[in-house]
Amino acid sequence: MGLFRGKGSSGFSSSSTAEEVTHGIDATGLTAIVTGGSRGIGSETARVLALRGAHVVVAVRNVAAGKATKEAIVDQIPAARVDVMELDLSSTESVRNFASEFISTGLPLHLLINNAGILAVPFTLSKDNIELQFATNHVGHFLLTHLLLDTMKNTARESNREGRVVIVASEAHRITYWKGIRFDRINDKSGYFGYFGYGQSKLANILHAKELGRRLKEEGADVTANALHPGTVLTNLFRHRAVLSGFVDTIGKIFMKDVHQGAATTCYVALHPQVNGVSGEYFIDCHLAKPNRQGNDASMAQKLWNLSMNLIS
Repeated sequence: MGLFRGKGSSGFSSSSTAEEVTHGIDATGLTAIVTGGSRGIGSETARVLALRGAHVVVAVRNVAAGKATKEAIVDQIPAARVDVMELDLSSTESVRNFASEFISTGLPLHLLINNAGILAVPFTLSKDNIELQFATNHVGHFLLTHLLLDTMKNTARESNREGRVVIVASEAHRITYWKGIRFDRINDKSGYFGYFGYGQSKLANILHAKELGRRLKEEGADVTANALHPGTVLTNLFRHRAVLSGFVDTIGKIFMKDVHQGAATTCYVALHPQVNGVSGEYFIDCHLAKPNRQGNDASMAQKLWNLSMNLIS
């Protein structure tokens, strides 16, 4: 279970679970998309949202794994409404196809949980010739949000219920290249380091939430955008790094959260009334937190927005 801090002003702590932080919350009538919802904290997020009554769309690259997750949820919660749709975040074509298919269903969209991610993979270019971690962890989610935002705004107006974009970032944003984001060298293999590349993509997640939150406030849309750190969670995210995988297998269970605790902040930011109207912020352990200086840099956030728009155009 690890070493955890006590409860703060929200009433929750780093050891709180997703079920605990959503206890008593009725999400009936809400529709949520959870990317990477077939494993780890994504599957737990999908399960708890379904438990609270939300209609959950599990967006996954591996459809078979997604269907297995759906079956597991429905076995436990017979009344759960769970759908599975294919989504490869490293491919802008796949993201566009997913968004088009979702919109064609006519479903409302209240919650977009940008959860999926990869960690410290060897240098690889995506199908769109974008460095794979940046493509998967940031660009794919940026495009998905961009394509679904009008649906979220319309849903908020018609249902009179606040829409929420929830972006799973990481404290790893503090461990990145010295300029934060290599704007002119995103796809350059020279100087690439897997952990810095991961930190860069997580910094991008935080800056995305910051700039999107600012734009939504300026527009007066009833949709919020926030980023969060789930904690160091015992999942297979470490599978690409043998050293880290070995560490997880030996002492990780002592110091890391399990998936029930790891999904808590995601579910808190997605559903809890304490977060009503809060936007452009960063959360840790169900509390407002401060990212590093670069994560608070408004000019860097705007520059990233422009770069991201160019990459998806």
